[in-house]
Amino acid sequence: MPVYEKIVDTGKGPQVFLPDESLIAPDLFAWKDGKALWIEAKHKTAFTWHRITGRWVTGVDLRHYEHYLRIAMVSPWPVWLLFLHEGGQAKDSPSESPSGLFGNEILFLKAHENHRSDKWGKWGMVYWDVASLKKLASLNQFTLKARNE
Repeated sequence: MPVYEKIVDTGKGPQVFLPDESLIAPDLFAWKDGKALWIEAKHKTAFTWHRITGRWVTGVDLRHYEHYLRIAMVSPWPVWLLFLHEGGQAKDSPSESPSGLFGNEILFLKAHENHRSDKWGKWGMVYWDVASLKKLASLNQFTLKARNE
């Protein structure tokens, strides 16, 4: 179920409402066979080469990440961050970026941040290296499956 579908356009993105606060909602709420989870999905051209640590990294807006963490803490359902990377040569990288669908549960990622930076985005960014993410599908598997559905 996409969380972003709205009847009235208020100028704000979708939110999760708690008794004392409202939080930025992840993109999807999914369930199957009695199991449910939140999913925040990102589509990116390539991982970024982080020269300081010598790792391929990907990230999200820090403010959104903090809201997703809060949802994970109060919700009975896990929050997953998913990244679809097309691959190819990234700027200033020594080789081609990994490609495919990568992700992990946000509470795991909280303990495995590669770094944070206030140089990008309105509120800064948080990044993880590719080793902290599970490869869920190759790019070919993902695109073939999408075409067949």
